[in-house]
Amino acid sequence: MKTLDIITLGRSSVDLYGQQVGGRLEDMGSFAKYVGGSPTNIACGTARLGLRAAVITRVGDEHMGRFIREQLSREGVDTRGVATDPERLTALVLLGIRDEDSFPLIFYRENCADMALCEADIDEGFIAEARALVATGTHLSHPRTEAAVLKALALARKHGARTALDIDYRPNLWGVAGHGAGESRFVESAAVTAKLQSTLHLFDLIVGTEEEFHIAGGTTDTIAALRAVRAVSTATLVCKRGAAGAVAFEGAIPDSLDEGQAGPGFPIEVFNVLGAGDGFFSGLMKGWLDGEDWPRTLEYANACGAFAVSRHGCSPAYPSLAELEFFLRRGVLRPDLRNDAELEQIHWATNRQGRMGGDWSTMRVFAFDHRVQLEEMPGYTLEKGAAFKELCLQAALKVADGRPGHGILCDDRIGRRALHAASGTGLWIGRPCEWPGSRPLQLEPDLGPDCGALSEWAREQVVKVLCFCHPDDDAETRAAQEATVKRLFAAARRNGLEFLLEIIPSKVGPVDEQTTATLIRQFYAIGVYPDWWKLEPMQTRAAWANAIAAIEEHDRHTRGIMVLGLDAPEAELRASFQVAAGFPLVKGFAVGRTIFGEVARQWLKGEMDDAAAVEEMAARYQNLCGIWDEAREKAR
Repeated sequence: MKTLDIITLGRSSVDLYGQQVGGRLEDMGSFAKYVGGSPTNIACGTARLGLRAAVITRVGDEHMGRFIREQLSREGVDTRGVATDPERLTALVLLGIRDEDSFPLIFYRENCADMALCEADIDEGFIAEARALVATGTHLSHPRTEAAVLKALALARKHGARTALDIDYRPNLWGVAGHGAGESRFVESAAVTAKLQSTLHLFDLIVGTEEEFHIAGGTTDTIAALRAVRAVSTATLVCKRGAAGAVAFEGAIPDSLDEGQAGPGFPIEVFNVLGAGDGFFSGLMKGWLDGEDWPRTLEYANACGAFAVSRHGCSPAYPSLAELEFFLRRGVLRPDLRNDAELEQIHWATNRQGRMGGDWSTMRVFAFDHRVQLEEMPGYTLEKGAAFKELCLQAALKVADGRPGHGILCDDRIGRRALHAASGTGLWIGRPCEWPGSRPLQLEPDLGPDCGALSEWAREQVVKVLCFCHPDDDAETRAAQEATVKRLFAAARRNGLEFLLEIIPSKVGPVDEQTTATLIRQFYAIGVYPDWWKLEPMQTRAAWANAIAAIEEHDRHTRGIMVLGLDAPEAELRASFQVAAGFPLVKGFAVGRTIFGEVARQWLKGEMDDAAAVEEMAARYQNLCGIWDEAREKAR
């Protein structure tokens, strides 16, 4: 009757990862922000593998602490054990990739929040929910945090939970190396050895590198160190050996590491060793808690470690269960896994929720990203257009009322104030990139020729591009448009932004039941895998079925489809919704002028005030939401 599979306990931090590879940390000029800290990484890694994970830690009462809490929630990690410390800051780590052997890092952990963890933070009822408790070595380094760990271990034993230790030895976090030695993994210390050996009997599983067993066993002879650990603990010992994989010892320690139980390794390129141990531990927990034998469990662990060493970052590199299963089934095609296009697509698509949270199983999107249509209305000025789009946002928020499944499409050129105000409201936010009406497709010039300006976009914004295209396009037009879409798609992925592709063939030429499906296949053929599709209404079930088949034969993990409105009257939208709602992959609608068109004309001429405009648009938007929800309910 346990409600959690695993609780991890200890460090949590924000990792600021240098984005330039091959230089000194001193020279790195930009950083990617991830959650970090071994227990926090393991919680994320095991959640991605389908385990019900939680973490006990502390974060500061500031932006970085809130980031950790929110990111854990996006990853599906239970945050009830994350306490907010009103006095201390969240820990930070600056780190980078110098070369295949050097990974400089600096820990900013002076009196940090997680090192204030104490016995009062350990709740017996919470511990009782878990099948396993994982502690890490750093929190045995201070009397206050050690007391918290020991209390948690005692309660875990009391309530029948398994216990595991990741030795996780960082000499400078034990005070036996300086701040500049963050990369150091081993410094001899009799005091650290004694402290570790006083607790090793409390664990059912102990995991470490050879160097970590050296500190636990008090000798640099690995076999002797393992035997020293065995003398004080009956735990299964798992020794990580880098490229040689790992071995498990359930009983007496033999004369050679090669005599331990082993799982298959993977011949991959080492790009980044930071966080690899936490990825390994995540896979190990999956096998251990699922009751797999040690060879299979170590195969999981080795595979998860392989993903980690081949990618940038720690927790973002870890695989989903679907990704792990695919990898074990297919095998290694190229040793630099981060450049395996098929694998990276599965990694992106199945871990997407961790980047952008929210329940998007239903999409009711108010689209007011229109530019030309507004600019051509009598009375328009840029200032008036910007103010009107803020009213559109107010209408959207009024209808959403804090509930999931609502969103907006809003541009930056006219609607910048509304776009920025929407951030953090819980709305899904799409932002257009196309130059309005262009064919062949051109992008907004502010993006830059390489789409480099996407690096300035808020992470929650979805890159949206509208392409007027048709299967009968001449070769030159098709090639030009596909090249533009592909360039934008690649830039979106590089910047961690989701991508929405809208295609409208009916404005180009006649359409039939295969037109949209043909276009979808053409874009997949050039390597464009949209997270979202925005498709014009199709009047027959056959046309919808053909389009969906084209998507699913290429991408089983797409977010879904939204139906666009094309300024259709409500009666036409109702009819198109009734057809589209019969297909689960169609998540909802993205409609604009049907909601705001007439209101904008009256407001710009001064015939309607702000409050009336908001009320009228909210009513129209709410009515469309009701029509969609009704169509979906009937389809069920």
